Amino acid sequence: MDSIIVMGFIWREVIVTSLVLAIEVLKVMCAVILLVAEGSLKKQFSNWNLAGSLTASGLPAAIYALQNSLLQISYKNLDSLTFSILNQTKLLFTAFFTYLILGQRQSPKQIFALTLLISAAVLLSVGESTTKGLNGGSSEYVLLYGIIPVTVASVLSGLASSLCQWASQVKKHASYLMTIEMSFIGSMCLLASTFQSPDGEAMKKYGFFHEWTSLTLIPVLMNAVGGILVGLVTTYAGGVRKGFVIVSALLVTALLQFIFDGKPPSVYCLMALPLVMASIFIYQKYPYVDRKKKD
Repeated sequence: MDSIIVMGFIWREVIVTSLVLAIEVLKVMCAVILLVAEGSLKKQFSNWNLAGSLTASGLPAAIYALQNSLLQISYKNLDSLTFSILNQTKLLFTAFFTYLILGQRQSPKQIFALTLLISAAVLLSVGESTTKGLNGGSSEYVLLYGIIPVTVASVLSGLASSLCQWASQVKKHASYLMTIEMSFIGSMCLLASTFQSPDGEAMKKYGFFHEWTSLTLIPVLMNAVGGILVGLVTTYAGGVRKGFVIVSALLVTALLQFIFDGKPPSVYCLMALPLVMASIFIYQKYPYVDRKKKD
């Protein structure tokens, strides 16, 4: 659903790095407000040290910074439903990296769910790459600047998510503090990249807020609080309910795309959507259970 808002409220000429940096600043503000609200701000920073911060948050921060830039590129070159469905492949890569890093196994039903997800992604990628992109773009343009960026971003999301889970479970790093650290480190990485990037040259020439409008703040704010809200849903509502939320969001995205863009989902989207919905539901509902621990 947020991809519809992004395409509706952000001009294609807006500098991607400026959007990502603004999102990271707002993430820090939101995390600080939440720490103040729960009364743990002083305690978290009194125990803070640079070595622990870099160990827990350094690599995930750099990965998320790159991921966010890729997502902003993909936003502009795919229709909202295609983007949303392909973005759900991060579930597959999260499962892979959590097994690799944490040894977290998957149940047979979860493996079947991941197979459904792979099938949907392949179907959608092959189908959409044979059609023309937004604004008459060629199929090669859609592949290079739409499908590939969101797919790579999903891989990076899975890796970064697993590293964050490792930091939280093994290193016992607080979630909101990690958000602040990663946003700061990620912003530093992005700022360093602007010295030799096209976005850096564009900001020097046109300014940081080139082609921004007051409406641009809406998707920026939504992206900033989105990750924090997902974490809260998982913590307080559970994985199954989170799965229902994700499936519902895909349906809402399809409906809003039809309402605002005036075009129905493609045949490939209609074929992939039920596969993704079934995959997410099965994966969340049938987690792996260690029989030895259960006994």
